[in-house]
Amino acid sequence: MDKFKVTFYPDNKTVRVEKDRTILSAAISAGVYINSACGGDGVCGRCKVIVRKGRVASQASGAISLEEKKNNIHLACSTIIQSDLEVEIPESSRINFDKLTPEELEERLSGLYSKAEDIQPVKTKLEAGVFKHSPFATKLYLELPRPTLNDSISDLERLYRGLRQLQEFPVVQTGLFNIRQLGELLRDSEWSVTLTLGKRNDTVEIVLVEPGDTTKKNFGLAFDIGTTTISGQLVDLNSKKILGTKATYNQQAAFGSDVITRIVYAGNSDGLEKLHNAVCDTINEIIREMAAEHHIDLNDVNCIVCSGNTTMIHLLLSVDPAHIRKEPYVPTANFLPVVRAAEAGININPRGLLYCVPGVSSYVGGDTTAGVLSSGIYQREEPCILIDIGTNGEILLGNKDFLVACAASAGPAFEGSGVTSGMRASAGAIQKVNINKNDLGVTYSTIQDKKPRGICGSGYIDLLSSMLETGIIDKSGKINVEGSRIRSTENGKEFVVCFKDETDIGTDIVINEADIENLKRSKGAIYSATAILAKHLDIELSQISKLFIAGGFGTYLDIEKAVRIGLLPDLERSKFVFIGNSALAGARQVLLSNQAMAMAEKLASTITYFELSVDPKYMDEYSQALFFPHTDLARFPTVKF
Repeated sequence: MDKFKVTFYPDNKTVRVEKDRTILSAAISAGVYINSACGGDGVCGRCKVIVRKGRVASQASGAISLEEKKNNIHLACSTIIQSDLEVEIPESSRINFDKLTPEELEERLSGLYSKAEDIQPVKTKLEAGVFKHSPFATKLYLELPRPTLNDSISDLERLYRGLRQLQEFPVVQTGLFNIRQLGELLRDSEWSVTLTLGKRNDTVEIVLVEPGDTTKKNFGLAFDIGTTTISGQLVDLNSKKILGTKATYNQQAAFGSDVITRIVYAGNSDGLEKLHNAVCDTINEIIREMAAEHHIDLNDVNCIVCSGNTTMIHLLLSVDPAHIRKEPYVPTANFLPVVRAAEAGININPRGLLYCVPGVSSYVGGDTTAGVLSSGIYQREEPCILIDIGTNGEILLGNKDFLVACAASAGPAFEGSGVTSGMRASAGAIQKVNINKNDLGVTYSTIQDKKPRGICGSGYIDLLSSMLETGIIDKSGKINVEGSRIRSTENGKEFVVCFKDETDIGTDIVINEADIENLKRSKGAIYSATAILAKHLDIELSQISKLFIAGGFGTYLDIEKAVRIGLLPDLERSKFVFIGNSALAGARQVLLSNQAMAMAEKLASTITYFELSVDPKYMDEYSQALFFPHTDLARFPTVKF
C-alpha cells in the first residue's frame, strides 16, 4: 500500500501514513495535537491547518470561508491526504499540553477568586482526624526465626506466621511471583525482610517481599482523572506528607472535548486503545516528573488511587464505555476491583496496586463520591449542595440523612468548546473582563499576563455579566446596541472583545449571539438542575446551609457575576464555599486510610441518582433558566441592572 510522508510545522515532525487518511489522523500518529473539540466530526471548526505543499481532498464545510480556502486552509479532520504533504498548524489550532504553573496549580487546588472575604476553603476530614491513618499500601519489617528440625514449616507459612504475630489479618495471600523467589530471598537476607502489604477488599495481599528493612521507602499516588485536566499528588505513606503536586491537560483532548465525543471515538476500530494510551501517557508523565523531582525510585511507589467521572475511569482501564451514552445509560461497572497498576498501563512498582474510587451511575462518577467524602456533606445536619461546574455538571444535594445527585448536561462551553473564541484556562486566556458603559471600551486580564489567545470559562462569566450591566445584551442574550465593536455576522451580531492587533493569534477575539446562546444553555442546565433537584426533595433553596463549589473552574469563579447571569442561585454569599479539587482531596484520603476507602464505598452505595430526563417538570425549569438571570426575577432579588 502506498504511503505518503506528512510533515507538520512548526513541530517539524514527520510521519508516513496510508492513502486516504485524514490530516488529523496523521497528526495523532505523529504525536502532534490539533484541537478537535468535536472528535473529528467536522462541526467545531477548531482544527484548521494550512497545507503548504501537496494535494488533498477536502469536504465542503461552512467552517471554512472563501478567503480561507484561497489561502489553503482546511479542516484537518475532513481533509484526505493524496500525496506527500507539508502542513502548518497555526497557534489557534494547537493543543499545548503545558504543565500548569505553580500559581495556576495553587489556584486550581485550593485558591479563591471572589470578593466575598468570608468564604474559606474547607478543611478536609482526614486533616480533621476523622479517619485513622491506615494507608492503601503499608510496609512491615520482619525478623523471622530460622527453620530447624523442630520448626520446619514451609517458608511461606513462616512468613505468614511472622506477619500475624505482628498484626492479625483475617485473610492473607500472595502471588506466584513472590513464592518463586521466596526461598532464596529469605536465606540471602538472613531471614530479615520487608513486606509490602496492600488491601484487596477483605483480603491483605503481600504485594512484594524485599530483603532488609525498606520501610522508610513507601510512597503512593492520588489522582483526579478529569475530562480536561489531570491532577496528581505524590504522598509519603508513612508521614502522610504531600511531596509533590502536578497537573496537566488530558491528552485525550485531541479526540474530543467532552465525554460523549470520546465515547463515540472509542467505538472506532482502535479508538479505545488510543484513548486509553492518551490518558495513561498523561498520568505516567506526571508520575515520572514528580518522582524525578523528589529523587524517588518508581519501584518504591506501591499504590495509586484514582477518582474521575465514569467515562474517564472506563477509558483508564480500557473498558468499553459505549453503553454509558445509550438509554438506559448503564456503565460496565461502578465498583471496580483493585488491580495491578501495571495491568492498567500505569508505571509504578510493577506489582503496585490501583484502586478507583467507586462511582454512582453513568454520569455521576467517583469524582463526585470523592467530593462528598472530602467535603464532609454526609456528616452535616443541614442540607448542602455540591456543584462541580464542568462539562457534565454533577450536582449533589444532601446531608447526613440523604444524598441525591444528578448530572446536568451543561456541555463544554464554559470549558472553552463550542464558542467562537473559547479556550481552556491556560496561558493567554482572558479570565477577567470589564466593559466601560460610556464607550464600551474593554479592559481584561489574562492567565500569566500573556497576550490574549481566547476566553476561558471564568472570562465568559465576567464578559456576560459586564455585557448585561452595560446593556449590550438584553435578558434574552440579544445584542441590542451599536458601536465600533458591534458587527453583523452569519451567527448574528458579535461583540469584539480584542481586536487582532492586540492578540497572540492574529485574529479578533469575539463573542457572538450564537456563542451567547450556547453559554446560556450551559448556565441554564446548571441552575435548572440545581433547582429541580431541590424541588424534587421538597427543599427551598433558601434552606441550603452551604453550597460547595468544586473543581478547578470554580476556583476562578466570581460569585457575584455567576449569580448575576443566573449560573448559581441567589443565596447569601457566606453560604458559598470553594473547596478546590475535592476529587483529588478525596482520592488522597482514600490513599491514606482504609476507613476512608470503606466510607467512599458506602457513600457510592448510598447516593441516589436522580435522572433529570424522567422528571416532567425539568424542561419547564430549564426553559425558564434560558434568560439572564431567569424569567422569574423574584428568584434573584439581589440582581439589579
